[in-house]
Amino acid sequence: MTNKTLSIVSYITLIGWLIAYFSGKENANSLLKYHLRQSFGLLITSIVFNVVVSILISIIPFLGLLSYVGIIFLGLMIIGIINASNEVEKPLPLIGRLFESKFGFIQ
Repeated sequence: MTNKTLSIVSYITLIGWLIAYFSGKENANSLLKYHLRQSFGLLITSIVFNVVVSILISIIPFLGLLSYVGIIFLGLMIIGIINASNEVEKPLPLIGRLFESKFGFIQ
């Protein structure tokens, strides 16, 4: 697969990220590395958000409406896929700048 294809696949769940990471490990260019960082940051952020919301909902059931805020992560995933398909190294809105220089294991 090309680096562009792997960049797109990296946004599709944890399995897609793992496929993109291990398939492109030998010949990764800057585009793939950038989108691997962005998609991994998005994945970690969404998992932490869902755990916190689940705990809050179990304590205070009235806060069940917070679970609908998780749709934002779907929108961010779509934006990331669009950026990867256009071969643009553009950070995701809201959280993308946090992950541009993180995750040193992605090299």
